[in-house]
Amino acid sequence: MPKKAIFDKKNVLVIGGAGFIGSHLCDELIKTSKVICIDNFSTGDEKNIDHLLADNDFEFIRHDINEPIDLDNLQDLQKFKIQFQGIQEIYNLACPTSPNDFEKNKILTLLTNSFGVKNALDLAIKYEAKFLHFSSSVVYGPKRGDNQKISESDLGIVDNMSERSAYDEGKRFSETMVVNFRKKYNIDTKIVRLFRIYGPRMKLNDGQMIPDFVNNAIDDKNLEVYGDNNFSSSFCYIDDCIDAVLKIMDSDINSPINIGSDIEVKLTDVAQKIITILESESKIEFIKEKFFVTPLCLPDIGMARTEIGWMPVVTLEQGLKKTIYELRASKGLKRT
Repeated sequence: MPKKAIFDKKNVLVIGGAGFIGSHLCDELIKTSKVICIDNFSTGDEKNIDHLLADNDFEFIRHDINEPIDLDNLQDLQKFKIQFQGIQEIYNLACPTSPNDFEKNKILTLLTNSFGVKNALDLAIKYEAKFLHFSSSVVYGPKRGDNQKISESDLGIVDNMSERSAYDEGKRFSETMVVNFRKKYNIDTKIVRLFRIYGPRMKLNDGQMIPDFVNNAIDDKNLEVYGDNNFSSSFCYIDDCIDAVLKIMDSDINSPINIGSDIEVKLTDVAQKIITILESESKIEFIKEKFFVTPLCLPDIGMARTEIGWMPVVTLEQGLKKTIYELRASKGLKRT
């Protein structure tokens, strides 16, 4: 098959592009590429991409990736000349991620991690596009007792019958699908395993720790930490995450790669930092753990350092300040 001609810019497809991470990725890609964003707003939000809609190099298509899509014949995409140029890169972020709506989205989660990934891979085959699949640290299972950092070679321990299995086992299966499609159809695929990412555009009141802390601290309500004082995790700021993703897409790496912070922090320390930054009168209280918000393994990011020259550079305090500023604005409050 003859190589597709690339006109002024490459065509890039971002599936799940209206979500928290996807919209930040679109922001970066639009600087050098023509970006097609697909989302069905199951957990994404139109306001995340509103600022991009006027850009002639950006096009949003509302579509559920669990159903096949014919990009060649969509009228809104004629300006991208897909019939002649094709698609050069595909980023697949599609998957419901709302902790509060996890029960409601269980079947959708299973379908998106199977049918959705299959439909995305079919597009990669059709256009001979580079394909980057967004996976998760959940493939390793819960945090280990010895607190070791988990490398990509760890096989993981996941309960495929658990209340979380639609997501956890779904992410494992989606990786299996990606690697087998690569071998069968000789396409260039990559897999990024993300550990807790945070930043602007996270949803308030969605059951995620940092935005929930910020939301409560603004209102001087108690900040709820799941479990006890020993609950700890790591947090990687969104800018560092996007930097890693772009480096991975430009690399020759086909095996999964961990991206996240390898610095462990107690949730109580994160909560206290937020209280201090906001000069809030909130207190910290401990509540029963939720099955979707549990301690996760810490990443070994040696492969990212060695293979793509990446490491997180935004400190937790810097990231929290940027996140708080945006979340407070989205809550409709004036800056103090």
